[in-house]
Amino acid sequence: MLHNRMTLQFAAKSENESFARVAVASFVSQVDPTLEEIDEIKTVVSEAVTNAIIHGYEENPDGTVTIHVVLKDSMIEITIEDQGKGIEDIEQALQPLYTSKPELERSGMGFTIMENFMDEMLVESEIGKGTKVFLRKKLINNRIS
Repeated sequence: MLHNRMTLQFAAKSENESFARVAVASFVSQVDPTLEEIDEIKTVVSEAVTNAIIHGYEENPDGTVTIHVVLKDSMIEITIEDQGKGIEDIEQALQPLYTSKPELERSGMGFTIMENFMDEMLVESEIGKGTKVFLRKKLINNRIS
């Protein structure tokens, strides 16, 4: 049963990363998550949006990042997508410390962080068409009314 949802779109500009974090955190706050849950959600949104901007669009602000959030029962589902260049090798990209931008001194831990903070993560990507990151987390308390 669907209880609430939102969709957010914004330009692929690094200054919009903090906006995305706050917007998703504000939306999720209606179900009264723990502080730890909200911090984890903000972190995964930040990581996924940053990946879309830096890797998907290679910092081209003409791109658009889209975030869908669904609250249902005791689950939060977040999908973050871009229509950027896509990921050539998803398995390689999911490896801790792997980065396609070593010249930017990236840590290569984005997907690892997302995987550790969420209950489920799925990455779909097609070269030249973009990437979609699906994240799911069961909240500690089912406070959705």
